[in-house]
Amino acid sequence: MSRLQVWARDLGMGTRFAFGGGREGWTRTLLTGVGVGLGVALLLISTAIPGALAQRYERGDARSTLNSERADAPGPDTLLIARIGQTYRNKDIEGNMIRAEGPDAPLPPGLKRIPGPGEMALSPALDELLKSSDGALLRERLDARVSEIVGAPGLVGPGELLFYLGSDTLRKNGPEDYRVQRVTGFGHDTDREGLDPVLMLMVVLTFVALLMPVAVFIATAVRFGGERRDRRLAALRLVGADGRMVRRIAAGEALAGSLIGLVLGAGFFAVGRSLVGSFSLQQRSVFPADLDPAPWLAVLVALAVPAAAVAVTLFALRGVVIEPLGVVRTTKPSRRRIWWRLLLPLVGIGLLLPMGGRGNDHGRFNQWQVAGGVVLLLIGVTVLIPWLLERFVAKMSGGPVSWQLAVRRLQVNSGAAARLVNGIAVAVAGAIALQMLFAGVEGEYTKSTGQDPGRAAVAVIVNRDAQTPMDDLAQRIAAVPGVTRAVPLTSAHAAHQVPADEETVQVTIGTCDALGEVATLGSCKEGDAFVVTGSTSRDDVYGATAKPGDELFVGDVRGYGSASASGTTDRPGPAKWKVPADARTVPSREDPTGQLRSGLLVTPSAAPKEIGSFPDARIFVQVDESGPNTLDLARNAVFKADPFVTAMRLRDTKEAAGYSSIRTGLFFGAIAVLVLIGGSLLVSQLEQLRERKRLLSALVAFGTKRSTLSLSVLWQTAVPIVLGLVLAAGAGVGLGAVLMSMAAQPLRIDWASVLGMTAAGAGVVVVVTLLSLPPLLRLMRPDGLRTE
Repeated sequence: MSRLQVWARDLGMGTRFAFGGGREGWTRTLLTGVGVGLGVALLLISTAIPGALAQRYERGDARSTLNSERADAPGPDTLLIARIGQTYRNKDIEGNMIRAEGPDAPLPPGLKRIPGPGEMALSPALDELLKSSDGALLRERLDARVSEIVGAPGLVGPGELLFYLGSDTLRKNGPEDYRVQRVTGFGHDTDREGLDPVLMLMVVLTFVALLMPVAVFIATAVRFGGERRDRRLAALRLVGADGRMVRRIAAGEALAGSLIGLVLGAGFFAVGRSLVGSFSLQQRSVFPADLDPAPWLAVLVALAVPAAAVAVTLFALRGVVIEPLGVVRTTKPSRRRIWWRLLLPLVGIGLLLPMGGRGNDHGRFNQWQVAGGVVLLLIGVTVLIPWLLERFVAKMSGGPVSWQLAVRRLQVNSGAAARLVNGIAVAVAGAIALQMLFAGVEGEYTKSTGQDPGRAAVAVIVNRDAQTPMDDLAQRIAAVPGVTRAVPLTSAHAAHQVPADEETVQVTIGTCDALGEVATLGSCKEGDAFVVTGSTSRDDVYGATAKPGDELFVGDVRGYGSASASGTTDRPGPAKWKVPADARTVPSREDPTGQLRSGLLVTPSAAPKEIGSFPDARIFVQVDESGPNTLDLARNAVFKADPFVTAMRLRDTKEAAGYSSIRTGLFFGAIAVLVLIGGSLLVSQLEQLRERKRLLSALVAFGTKRSTLSLSVLWQTAVPIVLGLVLAAGAGVGLGAVLMSMAAQPLRIDWASVLGMTAAGAGVVVVVTLLSLPPLLRLMRPDGLRTE
């Protein structure tokens, strides 16, 4: 027979043993398949994530009007659209007001018709929210009749909150009216800006750190039932099989388990994909159809998993001598060597160190070199744990009976216990390193907004052409329960001559209390005016100033009123106004949004009259945040007064979009890996208990207390886990230090992350151990000695 035929025969025989070994064989193969299947499912999900994100971007671009075709005048194919996004209980709601100007107006993606006046189209998630008890306050704000539910082509994800509100009053007041767009179609193409080198480094590390535990768990799963398999192979040696043949048969059994795992993994993936649409994390969700792995990646997984199963099995048998009368491994094993175990992490660090200090200023990192270095370092953790555990338990003796049983078991076979720990140790080490890197570069991607939430929780921004008078809107907001203060300020353009070609003067109008938010006034009474100094603002709108007694034109100083939608000048021109001669000079002060104003400050009685609809205004709102609904009640009042008014929540800091997305992706992946860790650990624990069924039954039959045996099993889990987590924490801190050096960040150990990740890993083990206690108690029965 040819070599290929020999391999095929022996692999086939191993496959028949896996499926034809009775209940014992089926159980072992099924447990292997479940362990491998969980890993395969996560691998398939990981390969599908890039495609799912691309689909989200494509649907978002398809409904965008950012670069869509525009029209200057109404026509049969024009549509007016204006963004009126909302916030409800810290959830962002994408909103648009629309009005068709002709019968051929374009339809937004996902709609069958344009909502009429008093109607709105909702996304399924928003419709569900409005119908729930949690959406009672939002129903007061969005109280139009629902005309239809937006289809999937018009949504970036199934959990998106989106609405289109129909209107018959929406109009565009000339080219300067940036709130309203007149479009003839939807969709635009854009070249998305790539991630900078450090963010790309974080993406690579996230994938490596999340997928390494998956690979470790798959490698562990294919070794389930190793001791019984070796005894069975010894029996085959007794009937004439040589050493190479039994290894090929063992590889066939592992291959069968991996193939079952592929089938189960595909099933787990299908179930997970069907459920993914019902989950939303930080308002990010994906449609099940979007989780579609690239064919070549799916084929790669299908080929790599069986190949890895065979390779791991042959590697595991390299030091095992299977003879007709037994397996040499049942005697005292030779001591593990340390030199090659240290070589792997050292080579990994050697690959990473040359890229130290580069940050964003020296080009992109070599992704393959980074991935290789991190993989070698994390593999180093897995190969060091067996050596560390062996040395730790080698000379231990004494103690309670449960402790002695556990220690003796670890001394006889520490490899199985170490394999149980490997996956979680790799996950913890990678998570600690990533958290250190995230914490180290957070200052680069988290910027101060300059806003002061302590002075105002919300800034209500009233744009030009607002339909509601400022004072009325401020009074409505101030009347909301829980609002403690509502301070309105109006700003207008002024110039020494019209039309103004140079910088204009900012004229801010408000009460003395309101003006005190933007300048240090000292004394102030109604009728006062002030010249502001100290502002460094020099932009294309404001920047000029005026002196007491100057004559100014206030209002439409740039002549926008001559370009109204109807082609006629339907707005008042600028009003003449003289700066009060007794205007005092005062220093400027940042307002709650961080803006430092220039120009003039005047109280209402001294302000210019008839300045038209051109002022911009803000209302700074302070609230008693102990009331859970105060902010939403205020937003309801604002929306009822004018949908175009924006209620902006003030925040101290803002994260860069790319950094925030990567962090969210890490959170998604960490949850999936934790689920895999828990599931695989439980399967591993059950397999080890099943292999020890007769031993446990014998000990119970001889009078050993069940509590003693239960404690011994707990000690057998606790000792390797503690050692593994200590090693993982050290490796994670070391890897994190190298990564921070690569990102050109000073070394800072985030002890909270180190302790948090270690505690999370320990928590998963505790949960799995508790879940394995009921099967353990069932196994500890004397009738377990019965042989079929």
